[in-house]
Amino acid sequence: MGAKKKLKRKVKALKAQLKAQSSALQISPLAPERFPQLPAIAGLRVATTAAGVRYAGRPDVMLAHLVPGTVMAGTFTRSATRAASVHDAQMKLTASSADGAAILVNSGNANAFTGQAGAESVTAICNAVSAALDLPAGRVFTASTGVIGERLPHERITAAVAALVTSLSPDALPQAAQAIMTTDTFAKGATATVEIGGAPVQIAGIAKGSGMIAPDMATMLVYLFTDARITQPVLQSMLSRLTDSTFNCITVDSDTSTSDMVLMAATGQGDAALIDTDASPEAAAFAKALGGVMRDLAHQVVRDGEGARKFIEIAVTGAHSDMDARRVGFAIANSPLVKTAIAGEDPNWGRIVMAVGKSGAEADRDRLSIRFGPHLVATEGQVAPGYSEDKGASYMKQSDIVIGVDLGLGVGAATVWTCDLTERYIQINADYRS
Repeated sequence: MGAKKKLKRKVKALKAQLKAQSSALQISPLAPERFPQLPAIAGLRVATTAAGVRYAGRPDVMLAHLVPGTVMAGTFTRSATRAASVHDAQMKLTASSADGAAILVNSGNANAFTGQAGAESVTAICNAVSAALDLPAGRVFTASTGVIGERLPHERITAAVAALVTSLSPDALPQAAQAIMTTDTFAKGATATVEIGGAPVQIAGIAKGSGMIAPDMATMLVYLFTDARITQPVLQSMLSRLTDSTFNCITVDSDTSTSDMVLMAATGQGDAALIDTDASPEAAAFAKALGGVMRDLAHQVVRDGEGARKFIEIAVTGAHSDMDARRVGFAIANSPLVKTAIAGEDPNWGRIVMAVGKSGAEADRDRLSIRFGPHLVATEGQVAPGYSEDKGASYMKQSDIVIGVDLGLGVGAATVWTCDLTERYIQINADYRS
């Protein structure tokens, strides 16, 4: 009986490996041409390893070590069933930066909905990293992504910590982007350099996310690093504000993950002046650069939406309020009817009208106008003069689609990004656990 169980486990592991390899070959047609050249961030070292958390023979754990003086900020899923690692990381953000910090992430298992065992796994990993790096456990942040409801085999991770520490390198951030992937088809990274008072400040970030994307703060993990000198309250305020206009404006399938988090570390190792207030020109310049990196990563997550073939921007204007504009944007972005029409390159603008009407936002049929890119499709409660289905159908063949909706009621505006819904999404998610 024991041999039979072992054989079943081997077969299951092989199937998982083959499936992972198969998915990796089907790179999203919306993927960037290449992974960006990420700079080495002063004060940051990274390592990865294949611990066999779920998949055999592929990197699935990353460790980041940050120097003393590093300040941390984060935004987290508001899911009522969020994972143990999310609860733990939320409590640690404002701990003293004197001892540095570490981030350990595993893919393949979300360590969510696993009861007390989930918290025990987080504690075991934090203690192992703490001992190996001589850090307080209160400065070790963990995250897990993958299957929900299965106990995390954390002993495979803790056994790999010593080797991770010995292989820490300032140049391994690209490898970390690969190690945190689950159903992703490509690694995601972005970077920016900004001058603060004549001195350069480096920002680099990595992300994972493909399905279960509708952040409420997507499965989405984001790690941002900078050598900027900035106080923790200012960094937290800035990150929270920018999350609302980037990661909180994307959706793939309307499902909020149990494990979403955005963590940012500022090592303070650069030469630029200290940013200690949100109101300074230096803060504004840094926020603009950071927002660009975050928006780039958010768009990459959508472009890797499971089965995606179209990247869709929904720009809503003329709403009674920004909140109403946001409601309309997400009603359109999350509509299966809208998303499947775009997948089929069908310019079915009636589905846009439907989504506006169901959104709960204030709307007036006779003031509503709709555009597909440059083409005015509908206005004043009816199809626009001069619009033809041929124009709409031709536009829908593009890989990047812009839908413009003006409600004609006020100055409220919002932009939301999503992707189409294809049969590939069903294939990926119908047998995700098998």
